[in-house]
Formats: sequence, C-alpha cells, structure tokens
Amino acid sequence: MKTLVVVTHPSIETSVINKRWVEELSKYPEKYTVHELHEVYPDGNIDVEKEQKLIEAHHHLVLQFPIYWFNCPPLLKKWLDDVFAYGWAYGSNGGDKLKDRKAALAVTAGIKKEDYSAGGKYRYTLEHLLSPFEITFLYCRADYRSFFAFHGTENEPGTDYVTSANELEKSAKDYLDFIDHM
Repeated sequence: MKTLVVVTHPSIETSVINKRWVEELSKYPEKYTVHELHEVYPDGNIDVEKEQKLIEAHHHLVLQFPIYWFNCPPLLKKWLDDVFAYGWAYGSNGGDKLKDRKAALAVTAGIKKEDYSAGGKYRYTLEHLLSPFEITFLYCRADYRSFFAFHGTENEPGTDYVTSANELEKSAKDYLDFIDHM
C-alpha cells in the first residue's frame, strides 16, 4: 500500500514546512515515494507516460504543495492538465486509472486558519479554495480523502513569523499519520 507523494514547491530549498515534510517522508522509502516535480521537470516539460506509470505503480496519491495565490503552483496545474488525460484518468475509453485510488492533498498555508473563514480576512475557507481538487478527483472516480493543512501566520509588513521547532516536528508527525490513515 505504498503512497506516491507528488511535491510541487517552486523553491523547496527555502521552504520550512514542505522541506521538513519531505525530509520526514524520505525516512520511510518503503512506505512513501517522494516525487518532486520542480526537481524532475525544471523546464516544465512533463513526461506524461512516465507520470501515469508512476501513479499506477502506487496504491495512494497525495499532492503536496504550498497555497500559491489561493491555488496550487503553476507546475502542479500543468501536471494535472497533462497527466489526468482523457482515456487514462476519465472518459469512456478506459479512463479509469484513478478509479477507487485513495487520493488526498497536503497543503501549507502561510495564512492564519481564522483568516480562512466566512468572517475572516479572505472570506473563504480552505475547504472552499481546495474544492476544485476534490471535484477533479471525484470526476476521475478516485477515493478523495480530504486534505492535511499547516497554517502559518501571514507576514505583516515589519513583522516576521517563525515556526517553532515543536510546531514543525508535530506537523511532520501529524502529516505522516494523516497519510497512513487516509
């Protein structure tokens, strides 16, 4: 029951949370395959057949990314558009490769959780913003298992927010627990 974790972060080397999650996942290669899109496709030219075979070789799929302008990074959108093709991910001609495959999201949001609410600064919940991913998985008949999120604090001008070591370690352990029980 190995899980493919597709990591899309435009600058993973400067990341705090996503980088730590990748480090934790990498400790268990028998359970998780970490696939970093920016490392594999720095030019953005995606090998669709290779990606489809990689998904097919795993039981579960997790898309890990930072919330990027209230969406996913552009390379992940391109990956979804290219890889989840008609006839493979959906459609009448054998498009069933995601059918019943457990799928989930793991996201980092630099914004406080309370700001992602109807009464919050940005008026929409994270669930609402991530609904296109849920709908995509449902359309492809995958078994969508929701998302795991780490919320930070948006940097206000003149202020810095530093994630504590305890927060960082707890998020890494909780993330693996989420994947293991999806």
